[in-house]
Amino acid sequence: MLLVVAAFIVAFVLLLYMISPLISPKPLKLNGAHVVVTGGSSGIGKCIAIECYRQGAFITLVARDETKLLQAKKEVEKFAINDKQVVLCISVDVSSDYNQVESVIKQAQEKLGPVDMLVNCAGTSVSGKFEEVEVDRFKKLMEVNYLGSVYPTRAVITTMKERRMGRIMFVSSQAGQIGLFGYTAYSPSKFALRGLAESLQMEIKPYNIYVTVAYPPDTDTPGLAEENKTKPLETKLISETSGVCQPEQVAKIVVRDAIITMGLFRTIALFYLGSFDSIVRRCMIQREQSKSADKRE
Repeated sequence: MLLVVAAFIVAFVLLLYMISPLISPKPLKLNGAHVVVTGGSSGIGKCIAIECYRQGAFITLVARDETKLLQAKKEVEKFAINDKQVVLCISVDVSSDYNQVESVIKQAQEKLGPVDMLVNCAGTSVSGKFEEVEVDRFKKLMEVNYLGSVYPTRAVITTMKERRMGRIMFVSSQAGQIGLFGYTAYSPSKFALRGLAESLQMEIKPYNIYVTVAYPPDTDTPGLAEENKTKPLETKLISETSGVCQPEQVAKIVVRDAIITMGLFRTIALFYLGSFDSIVRRCMIQREQSKSADKRE
């Protein structure tokens, strides 16, 4: 029975792969396009900016830290393919004030033209058991990971509709497909992106605007290094099952395909829950055994 189910899933994925060229929109030509990347000062965001720039795009990098932005600008500019390309830096917190976000996006469009593609990559993470995570962190993650994508998207959508063209990309996470141990604060903020993306796509597809969502695994970024400081053992073991990717690798896939939408891999991902549950149970048993040993001593 399991073999039949597995065969059906494989056949389903292959079918989608074969018909995707027939239902997908025409590829966006990045040469000369204006691409806005939030969270563009480091990690996946910076690498996405580089990947777009090396294909001829004009880039607007958006992040909070101005020093990191200027450093990222220098790194991106090394990959220019012509002397007309420009990298614009905007220092702003995309999750705090919509009016401010709208204002800086307007400024970027005045300098580099209408936004052809928006990459929502600004985000943060925290891991820990539900009762051990500070309550304020739940609110903060929703603000940064969800509203930090809502605000820039809202700021570009009107112009995209008027032009009847555009791409909007949300960078989520594997934890945005299935809830994982230690991510009770993080996973919901990434799940929200999928709901937003799917609902928004229904509204704007008639305007020739397409939404994509990327679900990268753990990626070797400064954010991951910070997250690992508080990551529970169970979460570490679960994360190890998918390994750690390099941001350059993730960026190439995201820019090239720009399509892991509508939960195509969610069905497959659910099969991992069984093995993840066993990891949690095993850690719990080990913890209880350790407590018992301490009491005997």
